[in-house]
Amino acid sequence: MAASTPLVVLVVLIAAVLHAGWNAIAKAMSDGFSLFTRMSVAVVVIGFALVWLVDPPHQDSWPWLAASAAVHVAYMMGLLVAYRLGDFNQTYPLARGLGPMVVAIVAATLIDEPLALLPALGVVIIGAAIAVLGLTPWRRIRHNRAAIAAAVLTGLTIATYTLLDGIGVRNSGSAARYTIWLLTAHSAGFVITVKLLRHSRWIPAESPKPTPWLAATGTAIMSMLAYGLVLWAQTKGTLAAVAALRESSVVVAALLGAVLFREPMGRIRVGASVAVAVGVVLLALG
Repeated sequence: MAASTPLVVLVVLIAAVLHAGWNAIAKAMSDGFSLFTRMSVAVVVIGFALVWLVDPPHQDSWPWLAASAAVHVAYMMGLLVAYRLGDFNQTYPLARGLGPMVVAIVAATLIDEPLALLPALGVVIIGAAIAVLGLTPWRRIRHNRAAIAAAVLTGLTIATYTLLDGIGVRNSGSAARYTIWLLTAHSAGFVITVKLLRHSRWIPAESPKPTPWLAATGTAIMSMLAYGLVLWAQTKGTLAAVAALRESSVVVAALLGAVLFREPMGRIRVGASVAVAVGVVLLALG
């Protein structure tokens, strides 16, 4: 299976922009749990409408789909905690940055998907650059270790569901049907989890001004499109290459953080963003 083709690169880059965009909306909302809950309700409604148009995924993919749905719930909870505690242009790159490296190592050793020299170099450069984006300036790390811990744990869930979905979608018979069933399942799981934990110390009390349904639905559609495109790409390219390409969204996130949230950028972070672009080019050349 090829590391990447021009079409795969384009599709994953579009997904990356969509992903950074909806995550910026999540960061901007005063009540992230309200947004994620209403997003999930919207996905469930859309998903139930769409499941009638496609056959269920092949049975071989069900265990992977179920495991991924559970990990996605943990990912969403972790992401919300990270955004509440830290800056967007730091927690987002750090959470996303662990994925490509973990996926590349596991894919090469356990799934028999080693990368050629140029794509492997691209993965390393992207991973290193994302680490710089997430770990600079150091003073923010020192004063906000809780946010960094939440981002790192979220990154591990991202790597886990990327691997699960990479195997599951290839056994499903169709990226579209796997996407619809997965997003519907994990969104329903998130809504149930929030309802069960709403009055606990893990989830804040409901905001008097919850996210408008129109904004939540628009964000849900962006999220569905972003991940659907990635799942399609995972059927066409190696898992490590697609995972690394997807994390080019950190460049968009860094720019959004600087422009929308007035978060510091600096020359080092600009250089790291350029390095991500170089890594993307190497993946495309591979």
